[in-house]
Amino acid sequence: MPKAKGKSRRHKYSYNLNRKRLYRSARRRAAPRIACSHIRHAWDPTKSVAHNLAEMGLAEDPNKAVPIPKKNALGTEAESNGWEPRKKIVRKPYVVNEMEYEASLPEKKSNTLSRDLIDYVRYMIQNHGENYKEMARDEKNYYQDTPKQIKRKINVYKNFYPEEYKDFIASLKQEKMDVQ
Repeated sequence: MPKAKGKSRRHKYSYNLNRKRLYRSARRRAAPRIACSHIRHAWDPTKSVAHNLAEMGLAEDPNKAVPIPKKNALGTEAESNGWEPRKKIVRKPYVVNEMEYEASLPEKKSNTLSRDLIDYVRYMIQNHGENYKEMARDEKNYYQDTPKQIKRKINVYKNFYPEEYKDFIASLKQEKMDVQ
């Protein structure tokens, strides 16, 4: 069966087509993606970005929000001509208050270790105590960790779970006393 006519021909680039304008208009139509839930709930899609942010008490342009004072050649600040930008009315102050409250909360630590690593460390401590060279020769050392690597894993376990480690060591001492 013969090929369709014109398919084997090289496609020519159209220099007359303005792709920037097409891209810009498509971007303008899309709604802004807002990450902060407080801003998202207070957002009014009928207003512009600048107007929405001004109502919330937020700055659209940080350079205009906190202007840098101009200096003279002598290094002193130049006197202003008496013109000051007018105060903007904040109609939605709760947005900034909620964001400040959320930022002031202490950060929650999410450091965890895998259950396999915890079991591995506990087994090594239970059978070998502080002897890292013996731990390296143990048959349960599947990954053939060196003594330093094993020591580092134990220290990570100590740092992540200090109370659990203290309880584990106390139970080991109790077992030794019961055996004796």
